[in-house]
Amino acid sequence: MGMTAGKNVFIEDSQIPWEKAGEGVQRKIVAYDQRLMLVKVSFEAGGIGAIHEHFHSQITHIESGKFEIQIGDEKKMLSAGDAYYIPPHVLHGALCLEAGVLIDVFSPMREDFL
Repeated sequence: MGMTAGKNVFIEDSQIPWEKAGEGVQRKIVAYDQRLMLVKVSFEAGGIGAIHEHFHSQITHIESGKFEIQIGDEKKMLSAGDAYYIPPHVLHGALCLEAGVLIDVFSPMREDFL
């Protein structure tokens, strides 16, 4: 569900379906244009966001739950209300310790998610 000028400027969470993104992980593409994308990712406890990298800048807000976040060689426990920044081409991943939701913002948009 893309967002372009004059289209889908109001987004209702209940109207966006979840899609499987891994074992114990699902996501919703909330809104995007060519420069920016917002994605909601839901994790069951034990769910893993596998270590990966991409050319996008990423900022993630932890809406709920508790996560062990790895960025480069550093790991940190983060929980609801916390956030983190991932520069382009830096390896990163997540382990969900308590079921929760991450809100990812990417620039530019993740074409590979569409």
